Amino acid sequence: MAVHFPVFSLVTGAGTLLIWYHGGHKVLEGTLQLGTLMALLSYLGMLFGPLEWIQQMINWTSTAMAAAYRVFEVLDTVPEVMDVHHPVPIGIIKGDVAFTKVTYGYEKHNPVLKEVDLQVKSGEMIGLVGHSGAGKSTFINLLCRFYDPDEGSLSIDGIPIRSISQTELRKQIGVVLQETFLFEGSIAENIAYAKPEATPEEIMRAAQIANAHDFIVRMPDGYDTQVGERGHKLSGGEKQRVAIARAVIHDPRILILDEATASVDTETERQIQEAIARLVHGRTTFAIAHRLSTLRNADRLVVLDKGRITEVGTHEELVNIPGGIYRKLVDAQKELSKIKGVEV
Repeated sequence: MAVHFPVFSLVTGAGTLLIWYHGGHKVLEGTLQLGTLMALLSYLGMLFGPLEWIQQMINWTSTAMAAAYRVFEVLDTVPEVMDVHHPVPIGIIKGDVAFTKVTYGYEKHNPVLKEVDLQVKSGEMIGLVGHSGAGKSTFINLLCRFYDPDEGSLSIDGIPIRSISQTELRKQIGVVLQETFLFEGSIAENIAYAKPEATPEEIMRAAQIANAHDFIVRMPDGYDTQVGERGHKLSGGEKQRVAIARAVIHDPRILILDEATASVDTETERQIQEAIARLVHGRTTFAIAHRLSTLRNADRLVVLDKGRITEVGTHEELVNIPGGIYRKLVDAQKELSKIKGVEV
């Protein structure tokens, strides 16, 4: 573009100037009629117009080819986690999850999780606790099958996760993240994202379970309110409750909560906690939280440290371990006045 445009402008400008110069002289000499000169200039404009369009087309084509190259580079990338050719049909799962000697590292020589053994029963709520970098998010990524273990096995209802279709697996997993992504559209459309055919009654019921109905109906357009890209018209707590409503309407058998109550005020946290308590009922739940009050209703707490499970038990059991990692976390949060709702 930097070469074609100046060169083409020089050629067209010089051509027009030459015709005016020579044609003007001939008109003054009387050897050329003025009408003929104007006709030549008109013909020149008719010639240069399509040529200019072709020159622009070359630029557009170059830009499109560069963009297409990047797009096809992504489309042609071979995924690291491949589906099996003949997946095992799983139907509606119960939610029993088993990690058996699971080891995984984003770099093979540097494992993030090391020989993780954990048996989770259907309907059980597991709280994942540990310092940053302990392997909590990696634990969840393996469960969603974003990666496959380097060693060991992971199974759901006794079926190896490698034998399950990724699409079928993820249809039965719901996730509520710390940073909720809402799409451009109405609140109702965002709630029904995982179930586009949901009726207005189902959407409203999901919002009521998520403690979102009250703030939605107070808006001028109610459920038809446009939230904007990333939900910029809603507060953090409101977006979180819309995300919980989205998980409710999805009705997953396995639920993942990743810092679902982070960065909200006390009253909003209470409402989100109530919504989560309704959401986790009857589902296998894995909850990650640095704010330990989020995990007060967990059946078991699993403490990860440097990729290994170091402690497993209820809050009461772990807090009574002298020098235990969980005990240190609780004491540290008490000192910083960041722990709420956990009684020692």
